[in-house]
Amino acid sequence: MLYETILWDVDQTLLDFEKSQDYALKLCFKRLGLEINDGIVRLYAAINDSYWKKLELGEVTKKELLTGRFDTLFDQLQIRETTSADIAPMYQEALGSVYFFKDDSLGLCRKLQGKVKQYVVTNGVSSTQRNKLKLSGLDQIMDGIFVSEEMGYAKPDIRFFERCFTLIPGFQKESALIVGDSLTSDMKGGNLSGISCCWYNPSGKENRIGLRIDYEIHHLWEVEGILACQSPQVKS
Repeated sequence: MLYETILWDVDQTLLDFEKSQDYALKLCFKRLGLEINDGIVRLYAAINDSYWKKLELGEVTKKELLTGRFDTLFDQLQIRETTSADIAPMYQEALGSVYFFKDDSLGLCRKLQGKVKQYVVTNGVSSTQRNKLKLSGLDQIMDGIFVSEEMGYAKPDIRFFERCFTLIPGFQKESALIVGDSLTSDMKGGNLSGISCCWYNPSGKENRIGLRIDYEIHHLWEVEGILACQSPQVKS
């Protein structure tokens, strides 16, 4: 069956989250009068990633993630003059105020518009994600936007995907493809929910957790080729 529906991840797939993260963290530290450098950004990125992994596993709530990552960062940096409550809302606002496209994702989504249905599936903070999608113009292309915060569950939870499926008119699993960079969130979610999986892997990482990957791409525009040939080439 031909693919009729694409489920797009946002951060590090359609949009470059790392660049937005760098911008937002440096802006907030400077506003708060705190020292900031690339080493601190890398430390924060690692801590942030660990908290999102905990969220995927159900070990923390979204609320705990939003402040806990800064509590951990400030503790490691021995910062006492400010708190997570000071920076967390400022950071989310800054993060949602800027965007950077990956592989001219806007051009790709525009080209696919009308040929397939396109939906966003994201675990990000609702206000942040929706603002970035609006500023970037991607919201005008998508047929729908599904944010975990609004759905009640986060990727890879099958309940997140099942709720998305019920909101897509005429949805059929056999004709759906999820495209994302995360094995533990996007690809695992695709595996659990029974849809085809396209792993966006520009840095050439290894799939060490044995997930089913129907397609592996290194550039987003390779999705065009998948839609053209419609013949899965399984990688593991």
